[in-house]
Amino acid sequence: MQNQPGKRAEAPALFPVRDLWIGAMVPKRWAKRAVTRNAIKRQIYTVSADLLLQFPPAAFVVRLRRDFSRQEFVSASSEQLKQAVRAEVQALLQTLVQAEGMAL
Repeated sequence: MQNQPGKRAEAPALFPVRDLWIGAMVPKRWAKRAVTRNAIKRQIYTVSADLLLQFPPAAFVVRLRRDFSRQEFVSASSEQLKQAVRAEVQALLQTLVQAEGMAL
């Protein structure tokens, strides 16, 4: 389709379906082992799935911004790591809820 003078081409929709989209970014810089990065992503998706109905249709990206060290969290499948990630994600989502004026 060519643009006609004076007319602007309509941009395609970024997300073809109006729904809630959750993405998780866990850089190698903050979680060195792939098994740890995957465990963190699973916890992000699990927590967000529990709260799915409280959020409007939108796209959200959760990005890890600090280290989950191997000294503190020895095993990627440890309950300690799961609880730490869940607490962080729940706190993050709570701030979003408060900013949007929603109730969890």
